Amino acid sequence: MSKEITAAQTAAYQKELANDTNAQVLERAVSHQGILATAADFASDRDMTPVFSIDLDTGKVANQKQSGRCWMFAALNTMRHHLADLFKLSDFELSQNYTNFWDKFEKANYFYENVLATADQPTSSRKVAFLMATPQQDGGQWDMLCAIIEKYGIVPKSVMPETYNSSKSSELNKTLNLKLRKDAVVLRKLVADNASADDIAAAKDKMLKEDYRILSFALGEPVSEFDFEYRDDDKNYHIDKGLTPKSFFDKYVGWNLSDYVSIINAPTADKPYNHTYTVEMLGNVVGGRSVKHLNVSMADFKQLAIKQLQAGQSVWFGCDVGQESDRQKGIMDPNYYHQDDLFNVDFDLSKADKLDYGESMMTHAMVLTGVDLVDGQPTKWKVENSWGEKVGTKGYFVMSDAWMDKYCYQVVVNKQFLPDDLRKIQETEEPTVLAPWDPMGALA
Repeated sequence: MSKEITAAQTAAYQKELANDTNAQVLERAVSHQGILATAADFASDRDMTPVFSIDLDTGKVANQKQSGRCWMFAALNTMRHHLADLFKLSDFELSQNYTNFWDKFEKANYFYENVLATADQPTSSRKVAFLMATPQQDGGQWDMLCAIIEKYGIVPKSVMPETYNSSKSSELNKTLNLKLRKDAVVLRKLVADNASADDIAAAKDKMLKEDYRILSFALGEPVSEFDFEYRDDDKNYHIDKGLTPKSFFDKYVGWNLSDYVSIINAPTADKPYNHTYTVEMLGNVVGGRSVKHLNVSMADFKQLAIKQLQAGQSVWFGCDVGQESDRQKGIMDPNYYHQDDLFNVDFDLSKADKLDYGESMMTHAMVLTGVDLVDGQPTKWKVENSWGEKVGTKGYFVMSDAWMDKYCYQVVVNKQFLPDDLRKIQETEEPTVLAPWDPMGALA
């Protein structure tokens, strides 16, 4: 039986607070300064100095502005680092708007296919409700960007620059989601009325044509052929004519994207280590590359990232950036804020409990560009963000190793760095399918 709060309980709480000699001082501090400012421990400023034993020179940071394309910026940043080294192009950027266009277009089709696959379920079912809550948005996963590049290639930012709607995406997302929900009504009705496969295909084709028009007006229409004209860091002039987006990727990046795989650390009971996982309804390109995660211990997770950094290559990673971090200073450290001491309350939860109970999930992707090793062990990590140069140290953050333990969930590494047993699992094991709302799909 439910129990109400009694007057006696409240009186006891008030008496205990009145007898606390520090209560009034703390109340004044917290009410005037806020919880985080009062709980901050500035010793972290000293401990998180941006000096690293391994420090890759990756140039100026990019700026995703008012959009949720962190995963895309971070992935393209790892590729531009490689390109910049090869062709002496510091401060060069790949077009995030180009991949954004095709991602949103493919997500529309992916949504339609999921609507048709669940059309026999009521709108009250959890899967249908999940689909309709956010038909598409800015977020995504490494594998999803690979699917876009494998199908459409990439281009320099100069060829397809940012627009108002790519940098400030709320209007486009709201408009497109309204359109997709309306389309879902039509598709579900066609299925309910036993429409033919040809009629459904024709309706979907009309919807996609409209989606393409909306995206072209908002983001600009993608190019199919272009000339790449630039001066390198030595001021030498270059022009490469008649490139396609796919030939540009092959020539200037040249990665075999299948070599780069997603590694996660999710210590929950439903995801045993050394096994692979995917997430239902998570993707963009129908028939393209699927999301696949290999779950490993935190020790293996960090060693893989270190090996790739030691080889001179930056590392895409996913984390819960808002937890125990100072955005303006660019410090990510669980020892920075001490709400437990401030309130005399135990706030501690294990990493697994944070995931299982909705306290934490992947919310942001960035790039590891350095690490400080002391006696072979990491103490702090250099992080390239995509929030412009006005935060952190010209846009770079410092992450303590303890913060990585608590709030980092995913890295992408070249599978050459995997030990043989893990590589075999990653390459051959059929992944366990997780629910659409699993936190390992949260970046999307």
